[in-house]
Amino acid sequence: MELGLRGRVAVVCAASQGLGKATALGLAKEGALVVICGREKKRLLDTASEIRSATPTSPSVLTVTADLSRAPDIRRLFATTLKRLKRIDILVTNAGGPPGGTFIELDDKRWQTGINLNLMSTIRCIREALPHMQKRQWGRIINITSLTVKQPANDLIISSTVRPGIIGLSKILSNLYGRDGITVNSVAPGYIMTARQEQLSTARATKRGIQVQEYMKEVSKEIPAGRYGEPEELANAIVFLASEKASYINGATISVDGGLVKGIF
Repeated sequence: MELGLRGRVAVVCAASQGLGKATALGLAKEGALVVICGREKKRLLDTASEIRSATPTSPSVLTVTADLSRAPDIRRLFATTLKRLKRIDILVTNAGGPPGGTFIELDDKRWQTGINLNLMSTIRCIREALPHMQKRQWGRIINITSLTVKQPANDLIISSTVRPGIIGLSKILSNLYGRDGITVNSVAPGYIMTARQEQLSTARATKRGIQVQEYMKEVSKEIPAGRYGEPEELANAIVFLASEKASYINGATISVDGGLVKGIF
């Protein structure tokens, strides 16, 4: 299927590893010019090299070192993209997981860290990209959230509180800008094998006093697909949502979780 992504400029946030990295690679394979950002310059450059090696005919990979919890870094990310590539067609918002902990032990500082990292970074990135999409009357915004937007997790209180706000924002923006040829959608990944998921699995296994392999085996039994997902499987959904073919999908939150979330919607 021709997805119509060749030559499109895609900004993929937090793309030096994990879900962002897989997404950037997937878009590059379809011929998009990808801009990747992350806090660690070396890891970011290594990722760019991997993408170039895997997509020798891909037009471009641009790296920008940025901390998405800082507004000036986000402004610099988009200013650099426009200076070098002149346009922004696709935005994939993404950031690391917020701090964990029990409700009583989570102080204001950690709550604010989660709000800045996940909610405010999404707001700021979209605010930077949207006017340029409006000018071209075409755009794709895809927010990487979490299964917690549909099924809150007791040990991920900040995530379960903050990330649903992104879904509300996405729905409003899809209403407001759909007539400009811009779609705004979200994906809600379940248990995908990333460094973040390994950390969570280890912490949960330790709390229960069992081996992490045993914990992951138990979790896999709860997933109708019978296994954890791979980053590429989430990336495939995002690449489709970013394409010409997904022009009538707008305001949706799509679970990519092997059937884990039990709700109807």
